[in-house]
Amino acid sequence: MAAPAVVLLLLFLIVPAVLGFGLSFTNARLISPNPPRFVGLDNFIRALFEDPVFIRSLLNTFAFALIVVPLQSALALAMAVLINQKLRGVTFFRVIFFVPVVTSIVVVSILWKLLYRDDGLINSFIDTITFGAWQGMDWLNDPRTAMGAIIVLSIWQAVGFHMVIWLSGLQTIPDELYEAARVDGAGTWRQFTNVTWPGLRPTMIFILITITIDALRLFIQIDVITQGGPVGSTSTLVYHAVRKGYSEQEVGYGSAISLIFFVIVLAIALVQRRLTREKD
Repeated sequence: MAAPAVVLLLLFLIVPAVLGFGLSFTNARLISPNPPRFVGLDNFIRALFEDPVFIRSLLNTFAFALIVVPLQSALALAMAVLINQKLRGVTFFRVIFFVPVVTSIVVVSILWKLLYRDDGLINSFIDTITFGAWQGMDWLNDPRTAMGAIIVLSIWQAVGFHMVIWLSGLQTIPDELYEAARVDGAGTWRQFTNVTWPGLRPTMIFILITITIDALRLFIQIDVITQGGPVGSTSTLVYHAVRKGYSEQEVGYGSAISLIFFVIVLAIALVQRRLTREKD
């Protein structure tokens, strides 16, 4: 009964992972009359010490994650707390907040690309509220603002998903704990710090790890909107690996970048898991 699932896992997960590991030690190209040749650690040395775009992509990836992880998790928690109230119309807001999650990220990226244009809605809005004193700017073609624009788009698109996860965690906290806290004279903030936050610890660990992994593997927004530009200011590790492996047909080098990325993500996930583990 498990054979179909096992075959699919082998074909689309295990086999590609093994091939990628093997290719990372070769000079394989996507289309080449010459067979791949074993080059040892040359691809890894090239990436770490001889490829400035790789270093820039690595820094961009870390910067994106360091900003997105705390902002998105905090915003999602605030939204979850708000819509967890027993008020009329809450279901409507739950749906509205979750709509970007079920919308294709490609469609969302194209939409925001139009919003960020010189004559787009964002600049028009800025021009209106400042009465023409500030004309806006070319958000996606300025190295100072391009990554910030991607960050805003990414948080807006994904925050609803983590809001739902926070919400599920909130709904597992017994109401009796809040009643006891109110009897003891605890205000709203004390209830949150002494009841809500400790009760959300397992949810917090899950969200922290998933947001971090999602942030580190940023690709589609970059591919659709900026293609790594301007001047490499939005290039990420995943985008750089795909560009090298397919656009420039350096499959071996692209596989080496992917392997480095895998090791980095694994290390970060293990560190996060250790720091957030339950203390004995």
